[in-house]
Amino acid sequence: MKDLSDYRKSYEKSELLESHLPEDPINLFHKWFYETEDFGGVDEVNAMTLSTVGLDGFPKSRVVLLKKFNEEGFVFYTNYNSEKGKSILQNPKVCLSFFWPSIERQVIIKGIAQKTSENISDNYFASRPDGSKLGAIASNQSEVIPNRAFLEDKLHALEKEFEGKEIPRPKYWGGFLVIPHEVEFWQGRPNRLHDRIRFTLQPDYNWKIERLSS
Repeated sequence: MKDLSDYRKSYEKSELLESHLPEDPINLFHKWFYETEDFGGVDEVNAMTLSTVGLDGFPKSRVVLLKKFNEEGFVFYTNYNSEKGKSILQNPKVCLSFFWPSIERQVIIKGIAQKTSENISDNYFASRPDGSKLGAIASNQSEVIPNRAFLEDKLHALEKEFEGKEIPRPKYWGGFLVIPHEVEFWQGRPNRLHDRIRFTLQPDYNWKIERLSS
């Protein structure tokens, strides 16, 4: 067994103080998101880990791409018949997490996922490259297949079928909006005394702000 006890670093790039906090976590997320993008060192700043509870009762996490965020919440797109899609439709309580090591920050979001409107899903699907559209149709996501050629053959057949034609969004593919109920911001600090600030949505729709011990 490899001993990883010496894998450590000191976090010293920034701080998170109550005096710098907005009243709404979306505003702070917006600030951090674009600071990370401007700082560089992250290939896909919108890559996030989505955690769900599966039909088998086990939690499962995977990386997906954030495609939109605003005061309503956070939007990503997927196949509704995929493992994660079925999990969300059975249990809409999910967790999103972003880790931006180049700026020593992490954001963890607990929320409730719901399907976006068909109009929103249609508009986003229409904006995708044709290859991505056909890939969404070709792949019965999460299903067992015999080999890679099985997928590629389906894709080639679809390319011929839709050559010169508009590619419609399949009804089993679309967006989820995650409505946040709790958002935690983590800023690395020296000596493992990290800054952790939690926003929790209250019944009056205001946010309660608390500092957590690292």
